[in-house]
Amino acid sequence: MKPFNGPIPRLPRLLRTKVATLGALGAVAASAFAGSAAADASPRQSAPAVPKPSVVLVHGAWGDSANWNGVIRRLQHDGYTVYAPPNPLQGIPDDSAYLRDFLDTISGPIVLVGHSYGGAVITNAATGDAQVKALVYVDGFEPAANETIGQLVTAQPGTCVVPANLSLVPYPGAPTGAADAYVKQSVFGSCMANGLNPTVTGELAATQHPLTTLALGQESGTPAWLTVPSWAVIGTADHAIPPAELEYMAKRAHSRVTVIPHAPHLSMVSNPGAVTETILDAAHAAS
Repeated sequence: MKPFNGPIPRLPRLLRTKVATLGALGAVAASAFAGSAAADASPRQSAPAVPKPSVVLVHGAWGDSANWNGVIRRLQHDGYTVYAPPNPLQGIPDDSAYLRDFLDTISGPIVLVGHSYGGAVITNAATGDAQVKALVYVDGFEPAANETIGQLVTAQPGTCVVPANLSLVPYPGAPTGAADAYVKQSVFGSCMANGLNPTVTGELAATQHPLTTLALGQESGTPAWLTVPSWAVIGTADHAIPPAELEYMAKRAHSRVTVIPHAPHLSMVSNPGAVTETILDAAHAAS
């Protein structure tokens, strides 16, 4: 056979198009493979985890931080950092300032929970604190500006917080007419802990912390619930703060309400699970 010395013939147009297309697809595939390999070689970036808020529990008058034990166990089991500092019960200005200083030691978002008189304390302590993302009132006062807890507790009929049920004890440095008020042990169960085990009720009555009578007439300041979302737990058998008054305050503050049927004023003792669920709702909203 003679050697071919002429020009190489051109491919037909259709064949040339197919070859070019295959070449382009090959280049795209190679580029994609190289990009995929580079992506696989680099560490994967994940969104930073949002920290859980800390939960601060504030007890009220005639109680102490141990009232929160059932709630604390549940929150800690769910991985929350919990604080239950003592409430001095020296009056709204002093107690709010004490709590505000305590909150300043915590980094990150906070869910602030107050029981009974502790509700008035958190209402004032959280005002202007950007770290407080949620307020939870557990059978607690939600005062508006210039209101007193003495006015609120008697606004509806039925409270057991009346002079006949209180024992007054003088304390050093008290202003004229002021004293420490205790709930008489003989009525503590029916007033604060109705429905609880009698042994538990006796222990709570014996270990109660007194509230200065000054607190009853001190005006509350600008309420934090004006700017901070709030939740409220209401026990329908609360004999200390009438449920109708709790409902009124919660509605005014636009609090999201959890009603616990037959629960007494110490609902976090009688129904710690339900109270914890409300705190968790607030914590999830704050996250």
